[in-house]
Amino acid sequence: MARFILSLVFISWFGLSCPIHATLEIDVTQGQIAPTPIAIPDFVGSNDEKSREISALVGTDLEHSGLFRLVSKAAFLQDTQSAFNGPRFADWRVVNAQCLLVGRVTTSGGKVTVEFRLFDVYNGTQMLGMSLSAAEGQWRKVAHMIADAVYNRVTGEAGYFDTKVAYIDSSGPKTKMRVNRLAIMDYDGHNNIYLTDGVHMVLTPQFHPASKEIAYFAIVNKTAHVYAINIFNRKKRLIGHFKGMTFAPRYSPDGKNIIMSLAKDGTSAIYTMNLSNGAVKRLTEHRVIDTSPCYSPDGTQIAFTSDRSSPETTQEKIYVMDSNGGNVRCISFGDGKYSQPAWSPRGDLIAFTKHVGGRFYIGVMNVDGTNERLIADGHLVEAPTWAPNGRVLLFTKESGGKRGNSRLYSIDLTGRNLRSVKTPRDSSDGAWSRLLSE
Repeated sequence: MARFILSLVFISWFGLSCPIHATLEIDVTQGQIAPTPIAIPDFVGSNDEKSREISALVGTDLEHSGLFRLVSKAAFLQDTQSAFNGPRFADWRVVNAQCLLVGRVTTSGGKVTVEFRLFDVYNGTQMLGMSLSAAEGQWRKVAHMIADAVYNRVTGEAGYFDTKVAYIDSSGPKTKMRVNRLAIMDYDGHNNIYLTDGVHMVLTPQFHPASKEIAYFAIVNKTAHVYAINIFNRKKRLIGHFKGMTFAPRYSPDGKNIIMSLAKDGTSAIYTMNLSNGAVKRLTEHRVIDTSPCYSPDGTQIAFTSDRSSPETTQEKIYVMDSNGGNVRCISFGDGKYSQPAWSPRGDLIAFTKHVGGRFYIGVMNVDGTNERLIADGHLVEAPTWAPNGRVLLFTKESGGKRGNSRLYSIDLTGRNLRSVKTPRDSSDGAWSRLLSE
């Protein structure tokens, strides 16, 4: 994987003589209902198959975001080569394209180079022009980076296509002890790699903020162990083993601490561990069950689940406290049980799991608990994790019955763009990396 990143050595702008003051923009803060039509002719190049694959993947990424709609190639009036040389904007207006993305792919010496330009069709202006190069085997990463660049140029926000997802791969009958392996893949399910061998049960991976290693929970000799594994060289190190762990640790935003819940004397409390010296500090002092903590993106606050308001019914709610354990306040007020809070990377929302009326839901709320919205549901849905741009959630959805399975799904904040992520076998506990090209 080190080579994977290091080979992306050349990035440049071209076509800067063209005016860059397009009017086309998508306001994602208002919730995009009608996707923006974008025309993406097959990229031109000496290797036609590779050119088509790259342009097709860019289109798939953008369409999956829910913010773009691909204009049918059957409607195109201008051929791909002449469109790359100079778009006839009138032709693209006829087919109702608002954006036009053209590109050229060259392969030489084991390297693939893609030059591309994005146009605002109605304004007749170039919005973006770039060139990206990588080892030929990394063409998918280049395509994801192009999609991120287009997404960023049109929405004004970072994309999420050049990212990795860590998850738990499960195999074997549901009625017996299943084999669980830690795996990592591209956000769209490609380039799947197993990081553990399945000897020990593993759960709840989480990326380090720098996305170079993953912390995960493993049961070894009936004791909860927490490891961190380097995703490039696959070397793992033991962070610690914890008797009574009730929720796997999550990194602080600066990567210097982990936060977790530990059960002692019939209660469960929130603890932090300093990763440099191993010092463990208790943050909550309440004879109830406090669990599933996570930091806010600036590290100043912690969201967690607790039944302190109704311990006799274990009706968990979501609470927020300062990072030193003070100023605890409840932020969930609806019916049902709330759990697994996940703070958005943007800092504006908290995702959660809710169980009410015999159904499970994935929801989001403002950080003060207002504006609660349920955006996905199912027999069992859980473990929400955010895309790095804070616009899309990944979660586990399990179907019922002995033959039921568990899969990872993504959904955007509108709740209208639900998509299954292809994995080799059952999958759960997804964790999204940051944008790798940052």
